[in-house]
Amino acid sequence: MTGIDESPERAHRFSGDTDVGLPNPARLYDYWLGGSANFAVDRELGDHIAESEPRIANMARENRSLLRRMVTHCCRQGVDQFLDLGSGVPTIGNVHEIAHRHAPDSRVVYVDNEPVAVSHSELLLEGVDRATILRGDLTDPAEVLNSPITRGMLDLNRPVAVSLLCVLQYFPDTDRLRETVASYRAGLAPGSYIAISHLTTDDGDVNASGVAERIRSSRADHQAYPRDLEEVLSLFEGTRLVEPGVRYAQHWHHGEIAGPTEPSGIYAGLAQVPE
Repeated sequence: MTGIDESPERAHRFSGDTDVGLPNPARLYDYWLGGSANFAVDRELGDHIAESEPRIANMARENRSLLRRMVTHCCRQGVDQFLDLGSGVPTIGNVHEIAHRHAPDSRVVYVDNEPVAVSHSELLLEGVDRATILRGDLTDPAEVLNSPITRGMLDLNRPVAVSLLCVLQYFPDTDRLRETVASYRAGLAPGSYIAISHLTTDDGDVNASGVAERIRSSRADHQAYPRDLEEVLSLFEGTRLVEPGVRYAQHWHHGEIAGPTEPSGIYAGLAQVPE
């Protein structure tokens, strides 16, 4: 699938204040999912990474499938509010479509700081009730949770499901990430959920180190920092993990979908905020 029309006027309208000459993780993810909200530089890096790990697009699709399973699980537990951090572009099978299928009154706030992803999200969400996009920095929980956009859509006195799927791997400081997740947890009502998925080098069937190295050697505006199981588990401190705990993404509630599993190189977990 082709990406964004990259004529100067078209690129400027979508780029805002971003440098469209540099690959970006939100647009890379969109490319691997077969979307159109990406530029040539994103596709070039995506193909370069695929030379090191040919299953990278399948990994992205597995993470997308995981999103569907986690949102469905939360809906079945009675949660009807969602905060999707580092959401990228809400393409087909996004949070509000899944949530509205199970609970039509569900409310969703997407959060991303990448201008192209935000611009496309605004276009895709035009006329969609109970879903909106906030351009914000997910590492600033106070900004996100206290934004008029968030407060206007979500009631934080009631349970909210927060998703951080394959986004924390782009930040180097594990201690700071732990503090960030703890701040979100502190701002949520008991009974809320926090979902995390994360690239790891623990899965010997996936060349996660090669993925990180290909990004590191590129001109991308980001780096990837795969984490091991102990580090990922530490991000859930202060919460109660939902069974089966932290597992590879393809094994997390896989019984809810049909078909065989393939290696994902991604850890996944869902946890509840206790009383």
